Amino acid sequence: MDIQRAGRDEPRRGDRGRRVREVASRQGGVVARSQLYAAGLTRSEVRADVRAGRWQLIGRHCVVVHSGPLTTQARLWSAVLEGGPRAVLDGDSSLVAAGLEHYEPERIRVSVPRGARIRHRGTTVDIRQTRRWDAGDVAGGSSPPRTRPAVAAVRAALWARTERQATLLVTMAVQQRLTTVADLAVELMRIRRDRRREQLGNLLLDLAGGVGSLGELDVLRGCRERGLPLPDQQVVRRAPSGSCYLDFRWDRWHVVLEVDGIQHTWAENLVADAVRHNRVALDGDVVLRLPVLGLRVAPDVFFDQVEEALCRAGWRAPRSAA
Repeated sequence: MDIQRAGRDEPRRGDRGRRVREVASRQGGVVARSQLYAAGLTRSEVRADVRAGRWQLIGRHCVVVHSGPLTTQARLWSAVLEGGPRAVLDGDSSLVAAGLEHYEPERIRVSVPRGARIRHRGTTVDIRQTRRWDAGDVAGGSSPPRTRPAVAAVRAALWARTERQATLLVTMAVQQRLTTVADLAVELMRIRRDRRREQLGNLLLDLAGGVGSLGELDVLRGCRERGLPLPDQQVVRRAPSGSCYLDFRWDRWHVVLEVDGIQHTWAENLVADAVRHNRVALDGDVVLRLPVLGLRVAPDVFFDQVEEALCRAGWRAPRSAA
């Protein structure tokens, strides 16, 4: 009787397959081994599907239930499932899951609460315990689970290898409208102690002033370091042909500085940039151009030119205190 009852109670293979497919469809095609066993599959059945090439292993505790290429979504879901029931994508990985473009993390970062057991020690997933883990920081309805963009951006900056990378991540998150300066400021106030807290505070002040690119942040920083007056940003110049925006303008001295990112080298922008440059120059302003590459390889040369233009227009550097 016990054998007969066990046979009647055992789920049929078709039912088990349906359950697995339902779970996989919600998780980028990835299913944890524990989920497979909960659906009624045995360890031998899982091994058979893997050996037959129908499924493939990913990480130490997960299986992809197809034989095709692994998507970004599959890798992110695998990282979360490897971390355990309270694991969430965090930092730059969370930003990528939220839609951050033109950036690829070195490793997928997953956060778990302090004291949680870490079962995965792989090379492509960084699962870490953190005292900052809070259920309220998780984005509602996110798939896979991830921290809210403002939380993720601040943490990504704190965990970045360099200050440059920290600045880049926060600026990109604001540029791509994943979060706002106001939300970032709220999250930064929660950080009581960190070596980058002051840096991020200054960065948010710059972003709140309307800075639209990392190159423009470097210009403001360079002006401060050299004692140059700070320019107005994103100045609107109206002309018969329409309005245009100037990156920086020192109104008092009629000096304009245009920061040329990579987009300015695209063919469709060359003519428009030249027309705008000429119109501003004809109206009496001195127009200087600063390629972003110049900020990396020869910043002093360009800032010396800015200072020269300002001095020719009547600006005088304040005398240093004796």
